[in-house]
Amino acid sequence: MAEEELPGVLILDIGGTHGVLEDLAALLKKHFHIITMKEFLGNKEEMSKKIQSVFVFECRPTIDRELLESLPNLKVIGNSGVGVDHLDLKMISSFGVKVTNTPHAVADSTADIGMALMLASARRLVEGNVLHFLGPSCFFGIPHFCCDREMIFLNQYLGCFYREKFSEALTFRGIYFSCVS
Repeated sequence: MAEEELPGVLILDIGGTHGVLEDLAALLKKHFHIITMKEFLGNKEEMSKKIQSVFVFECRPTIDRELLESLPNLKVIGNSGVGVDHLDLKMISSFGVKVTNTPHAVADSTADIGMALMLASARRLVEGNVLHFLGPSCFFGIPHFCCDREMIFLNQYLGCFYREKFSEALTFRGIYFSCVS
């Protein structure tokens, strides 16, 4: 199918801070003639007839009454995210336009990040990272009076003693994070 025959899809932009990712744009190009918001605003009369779909990526472009009124052939709004709170579904459906989304596509990834943030906060991971880079003679940026040699010995002793328990605990936690079967 030639690009002229493909239905038009309106997106904000390709790449940049708020545009559709380039890999995703390449996938869209296989099925649609991509029209950016800049192209659309530059020639509304001609472009509005070609657009049959709007692809909303990170809540952009904003779908409002003015945009819907300017797209007489619009059939569907594809939302790349989980929620549709940013879309006025009643208004959109009053124009006879359907809305799609992917409600479960990123549930596991979002849960993983949420759990990582909770664990990082509970275990003071950021402070521990700072301590690691400052070295054993500092405690949260404050020098302490423990000899480095004593700290090295203590770390080696504890490392050998707890290595087996750590491995067991890590495996146990990995089961619940779907990392270990």
